[in-house]
Amino acid sequence: MFGLKDKVIVVTGGNRGIGRAVVERLEKLDAKVAYINLDGEGSTSSFQVKADVTSYIQMEVAFKKIEAELGSIYGVVCNAGITRDGFYHKTTSDQWSEVIDVNLNGAYNSTRPIIENLYIRKEGSIVFVSSIVGENGNIGQVNYAASKAGLIGLSKSLAKEGARNNVRSNVIAPGFTETSMTETLPEKVAEKIYNAIPLGRFAKPEEIAWSVVYLLSPVMSSFITGEVIRVNGGHLM
Repeated sequence: MFGLKDKVIVVTGGNRGIGRAVVERLEKLDAKVAYINLDGEGSTSSFQVKADVTSYIQMEVAFKKIEAELGSIYGVVCNAGITRDGFYHKTTSDQWSEVIDVNLNGAYNSTRPIIENLYIRKEGSIVFVSSIVGENGNIGQVNYAASKAGLIGLSKSLAKEGARNNVRSNVIAPGFTETSMTETLPEKVAEKIYNAIPLGRFAKPEEIAWSVVYLLSPVMSSFITGEVIRVNGGHLM
């Protein structure tokens, strides 16, 4: 139905939260999944590779390992991300650089080493996991918002370049989701956010995963590229 059977798909940050949900969904659709984590550990049966997304060389080596093990890569899900929250006037240069390096430079390192191969094969789908914050900004998350907004510009430009070679690039912009990033929210803050979401709750990781899978599918989204799909419960209608 999705056309993903035996497709080789790489997911960064695939051992928890949204990334893990994406990996598990792809496994159920019989894709050949490889996921890249800094610690090289995970809880699914998919091929695991230890690599740091902030290192171009490590990611280049990781892609070669994956293709040697599983075959030609079809899709990449750029999901790895971190937060280092704080008001802008108190944000240190290290806090700024660390978030940009993982969230934005990491996306470059997770796509640039493989993009020419996708062009040669005339097939591929890249999905960047951005955020509602990347579209709307958020108090105390200037570095995170900048990195996630950068993914949108990256994807839209890559979509224009890749179209001639049938390589699509799209973005998922999740709203607040039940992950480790939101578990630490104070109760009053969480309640305020709930009240701003028409559906009145946070998303489940599995709900985000379905949207990612949809954009990966060469059947269901074959004519979609350069788009931002909002999965936020109506938070930014």
